[in-house]
Amino acid sequence: MNLALSTPWVLLLLPLALLPLLFSSQREQSYPSIGGIEADPLSLAIDWTLRIAGTIAIVALILGLGGLHRLGRTIEKSGEGAHIVLLIDRSSSMDNTFAGRAPEGGEESKSAAARRLLKDFIVHRDHDLVGVAAFSTSPMHILPMTEHKDAVMAAVDAMDREGLAMTNVGRGLALSLDMQEADTSPAARVIVLVSDGAAVIDRKVQDKLRAAFARRPINLYWLFLRTAGTPGISTVPAPGEEDTPQAMPERHLDKFFKSLGISYRAFEAENPEAIALAISEIGKLERSPITYLERIPHEDLSARVFAVAAAALLVLLAAKLSEVRLVSTREEA
Repeated sequence: MNLALSTPWVLLLLPLALLPLLFSSQREQSYPSIGGIEADPLSLAIDWTLRIAGTIAIVALILGLGGLHRLGRTIEKSGEGAHIVLLIDRSSSMDNTFAGRAPEGGEESKSAAARRLLKDFIVHRDHDLVGVAAFSTSPMHILPMTEHKDAVMAAVDAMDREGLAMTNVGRGLALSLDMQEADTSPAARVIVLVSDGAAVIDRKVQDKLRAAFARRPINLYWLFLRTAGTPGISTVPAPGEEDTPQAMPERHLDKFFKSLGISYRAFEAENPEAIALAISEIGKLERSPITYLERIPHEDLSARVFAVAAAALLVLLAAKLSEVRLVSTREEA
């Protein structure tokens, strides 16, 4: 049961719980003789019920005063899912709509649509471990890998502040890989990159990312929130146009991901409906058998044992209020 007391010395008071068993709490009455009266099982049962109630009340009060609690523990669970890091772009362009302007009226920004749909994705994933990271000028470690959905959704909700100007996707990916490395349990590994554009990744950073992806298999999904009228991932430059990472960063980032030799897939979304379809597809793809450990926190049980003590004391109080004092004929005279 993993039970413990905050102040174990209160157990020295437990012998007091024997008092109701040794002494009756009922009012004594004087009778000339009861030797000729037959045994009354109902009276005996009530008497012992009240004695046991007194013992329970004393034991429960002692345990409550001692701070009874259940120790934190770890239990093993199994199911279908994956260990997922959500890597979310927090550059300023994510605060615009898919039309490339600031939201007006009931319009939804790309970041707001992504947060809403990612939260819906999390709700329907029963056995995943999810971590949250973000990036703009620098990477931001928002939440480590956890199975607690409320914490994940709060972390996603927290990214509703205005974004910064730059998009440092390389360092964001490096942080996501570090988060996956910190989790040593066997499971399918996934990074979901949510971004509306791509910056140039330095050659040295590319080499580090390539080495990190080679250390263990990780599935990478890029949810590209494409602004209307901008080049797509698969856009091929016309003859004579410049085809460099600086001129076409999305195209070259996609080529870099494809060169990693990992399971990689890109989704282009030009509206919230397309985001929903892409996230649904990712959910279907990432359903592998996993075994994971769930941490159960410390649980205070003092309120429960005090409630038990109160119930036992109410039984004793009701019995005491039901007593009737017998008055002898001599006393009446």
